[in-house]
Amino acid sequence: MIDLVRATLKSTISAGLFLALSSVPVAAFDTKARAAFVVDQGTDTVLLSKNADVPLPPASMSKLMTLYVAFEALRDGRLTLDERLPVSEHAMSYGGSTMFLDTTDRVRVEDLIRGIIVLSGNDACAVIAEALSPDGTEAGFARYMTKRASEMGMKTATFANSNGWPAAGHRMSMKDLGILAERLIEDFPEYYPLFSEKTFEFDGRAPSNTRNRNPLLSLGIGADGLKTGHTSEAGYGLVGSAKQGDRRVIFVITGLDSTKARAEEAEALVNWSFRQFAKKTIAKAGVPIAEAEVWRGAVRSVGLVPAEDLEVLVPALNSGEVNAEVVYTGPIDAPIQKGQQLAELVFQPDELPEVRLPLVAANDVAAGGFPVRVKTAAQVLIKRFLNGPEEAM
Repeated sequence: MIDLVRATLKSTISAGLFLALSSVPVAAFDTKARAAFVVDQGTDTVLLSKNADVPLPPASMSKLMTLYVAFEALRDGRLTLDERLPVSEHAMSYGGSTMFLDTTDRVRVEDLIRGIIVLSGNDACAVIAEALSPDGTEAGFARYMTKRASEMGMKTATFANSNGWPAAGHRMSMKDLGILAERLIEDFPEYYPLFSEKTFEFDGRAPSNTRNRNPLLSLGIGADGLKTGHTSEAGYGLVGSAKQGDRRVIFVITGLDSTKARAEEAEALVNWSFRQFAKKTIAKAGVPIAEAEVWRGAVRSVGLVPAEDLEVLVPALNSGEVNAEVVYTGPIDAPIQKGQQLAELVFQPDELPEVRLPLVAANDVAAGGFPVRVKTAAQVLIKRFLNGPEEAM
């Protein structure tokens, strides 16, 4: 007998577990950006999504992919921070925002990385690209970045160069940039502090280009990254992140019409994300939430518990109740191992996506012995006799 079981939690349990949520939903953020994506990192809750899956010109925000590949090379030993790389004529030929490199230079990898992050150096990206490219060219590096991005779950990312210089087919969605930002933060914590550097003076060459363009870094709102971008086609954009307390928000915006609009929109998004939502622990690890029926086991049921504390994002202002269900396919056939995932806790706070959290077996359940199997077979036969064969399966 296999059924999808939806068990609404008993009121005596839910009163201790579940949150009071406001009857007035959180107002959606009315962004002026052409496209936007905002996610709460710790809970993976999407707070805002506007044209987030549309591939658009990412401008210099795509430099984050060059940095990710460079960090991988540092981790793997294919690069070192003190290694000095030559500058080709191709790298030197880039205009726009640069480190003013020329072919007489051999530049430390660390300086190139800081030059990309703080100064948005198009030439620095090309130097890194040619050093790591499978065929020694920036185009080959771009092809590799496209392949690597796909492996990382970025569905729209295609690269024509290493720095976001306008080019046909150089595209990323805001969601893909959000994925990339999260991977940079999680995979390379040793390098992430570089993104909060406000200034970098390289060899005294460009006194007019020494300041980080991220407008949030000096506002005291927890902002610590990541990368701005601008071309006439893309408009003004920003891949940003901010941390307040134990929460981190990642956001991506593009298509603003000025640096002022970008700064105002980014600050407003950060404030909205932290003020209108709060992280709550709704269940403690190992504390039973419900029970699941067991088939042919030494006992007839098994407790369902979270394997770790369950944290969710909810509207910050709350009063009222939220409906929740424990969902599993059952009865569950024994034997069952402690910690085996058996069910999900499902609910949906106002104005937020549905939340599905795993529940596991609280203890081992052995298969029943011969008497249990005989009793189970007898129960099936009786049910078939009374209700027909289809009802007994």
